[in-house]
Amino acid sequence: MPLVYQQNINAHTRLGVWHIAEDENYFLERVPLHNEITHPHKRLQHLAGRLLLSELYEDFPIRLIRIADTRKPYLPGEAFHFSISHCGDYAAAIVSKVNRVGVDIEIPQEKIERIKHKFLEESEQQLLNALQTEPLKALTMAWSVKESMFKWYAAGKVDFREHMQINECRLTDNQFSASCTFSKGESIILKVNGIFFNENCLTWLCT
Repeated sequence: MPLVYQQNINAHTRLGVWHIAEDENYFLERVPLHNEITHPHKRLQHLAGRLLLSELYEDFPIRLIRIADTRKPYLPGEAFHFSISHCGDYAAAIVSKVNRVGVDIEIPQEKIERIKHKFLEESEQQLLNALQTEPLKALTMAWSVKESMFKWYAAGKVDFREHMQINECRLTDNQFSASCTFSKGESIILKVNGIFFNENCLTWLCT
């Protein structure tokens, strides 16, 4: 299935989502399998994410991708900055020739209610309550916002509650944005954008 969502974030950065409806051979004919992944669906997700990179930029050198100690994929020399996320039958990717990036895609699930205290301060929970939307939707949005920041940072060892703070959040229809502080080392103000579509929550960060 072709791209179900695509956006040019700026002149150097592109974002896309692929709905996985193809079999494994479809992807293997187009992209290499970098890792030995035993679970069939996780292999599909992995391959779809790699194919999506080349859909966003035809000259993306997929075969040069390496995996850092933090498990983040990267390109030596960073000709492109990129981030990939998978969830269910969807793969999301963001690619930039200039900016550091992060992307995340989530399916709202009830279990997030049980762990909200692990990634949200009380002040952040109050902020979400003020949005006047379904609690599950708000919590998924907050988790995804912080996942995008985590992937943007890319160096691992981040406490979602201690090092990432959502200061302001705006939700209009199915689109939202969050002003956040990332405070591992120096404090950095970041803006994360997002959208709800096809029962998914998609967030991205480019700076």
